Amino acid sequence: MKIYNTLTKKKEEFIPIEEGKVRMYVCGPTVYNYIHIGNARPIIVFDTVRRYLEYKGYEVNFVSNFTDVDDKIIKKANDEGVSATEISERFIDEYRKDQEGLNVKPATTNPKATEEIDGMIEMIDALIKKGHAYEKNGTVYFRTRSFKDYGKLSKKNIDDLEAGIRIAVSDEKEDPLDFVLWKPKKEGEPYWTSPWSDGRPGWHIECSVMSKKYLGEQIDIHAGGEDLVFPHHENEIAQSEACNGKEFAKYWMHNAFLNIDNKKMSKSEGNFFTVRDISEQYPLQILRFFMLSSHYRSPLNFSRELMEASKNGLERILTATYNLEHLLESAESKELTEEEKNILTEAESLNSKFDMAMDDDFNTADAIAAIFEIVKAANSKITSSNSKELIQKVLDKILKLSDILGLQVKKKEELLDDEIEQLIQDRQNARKGKDFAKADEIRNLLLEKGIILEDTREGVRWKRA
Repeated sequence: MKIYNTLTKKKEEFIPIEEGKVRMYVCGPTVYNYIHIGNARPIIVFDTVRRYLEYKGYEVNFVSNFTDVDDKIIKKANDEGVSATEISERFIDEYRKDQEGLNVKPATTNPKATEEIDGMIEMIDALIKKGHAYEKNGTVYFRTRSFKDYGKLSKKNIDDLEAGIRIAVSDEKEDPLDFVLWKPKKEGEPYWTSPWSDGRPGWHIECSVMSKKYLGEQIDIHAGGEDLVFPHHENEIAQSEACNGKEFAKYWMHNAFLNIDNKKMSKSEGNFFTVRDISEQYPLQILRFFMLSSHYRSPLNFSRELMEASKNGLERILTATYNLEHLLESAESKELTEEEKNILTEAESLNSKFDMAMDDDFNTADAIAAIFEIVKAANSKITSSNSKELIQKVLDKILKLSDILGLQVKKKEELLDDEIEQLIQDRQNARKGKDFAKADEIRNLLLEKGIILEDTREGVRWKRA
């Protein structure tokens, strides 16, 4: 298996630190709002990487953090007149709902920044004692030039970085490139007591500390969006390696950006979509299929047309599994014919094609193509006259390979129209009674069954996805 390593700019054979085990850290969300579809790409991509590693027999310790203290969280809390904790907990819950809708496996551990402050203070103290950090008026800075390999991930030259600084920098810093490890509190902010000031940690130190605590000083894979390469991941390397005296991560993986109709996603452009927005128009399995239809290192363009194409693509697999299940009901148990053995040999060959695609830096687009070839063979070669064994094995093959990609491809039992109408009425009653959790639960149940609701002036309308 080969992984493209951002650190070396080439594909490398994957060799874990400990045989049979993988330690993997993925930078998680800052929980101040619903996640947008750009956030969804790394969540889906690295869940798929994890699933494939597990399929290959590795025991994966998968850690993804929640940044639950941050300027944006504090601002939202102040705007709403509630605590920062209330905001972060609310959106952790909402994140988990989206995660479930996307069929993303729960992490082995989801550490929260606010619960790891002691470890951050310890690491900062160690960096000061080793000469890699210093304190000025309650703020602690990392001494960037003290880490000779700074820039090795992003391939940025430290002198060029300094020359490119245009903003005014604090007189406290020894060097304009030094970055904050700890900062004093401001009025109305949550804070923790430290040897330097009452305050809170800088953003970069979080992941270094949480990775070390839950995975050890050295990890196999560190992953995230390409926007994190610099400065976040560069600073993580500097802190971790300066503190621990060891290589931090062997393989660095980064997914490319997502654009909307060939434009950068932004609220000012009016093309900003949350995962929750999309869930009101499409089952989230379609969004997952769309995200995996392109290689993770290739820029991906989101559009309604491409989502419709993804819907049709996923439907092809769903229809095939539905048809095979239907054929199973009346199929006879009998010995495989030579022709049937050839069909199974073809399916195994396509399984190998799937594996080869995923072994080549997780090429999910080619992996999906291999599944489509099995679907095509099933549609054209399997009938009600075939043996139960053949039908079951081909069905199992499609389900297994789809599951490795996190795709749920069994058709759900369809609700009858009168059942749908009753559930919609129950939802309306829940909303009138201000039981919004119940109303959301019913909407999600209907969406799982392929029913999309539209709230209009004339009332609620529904359609099958």
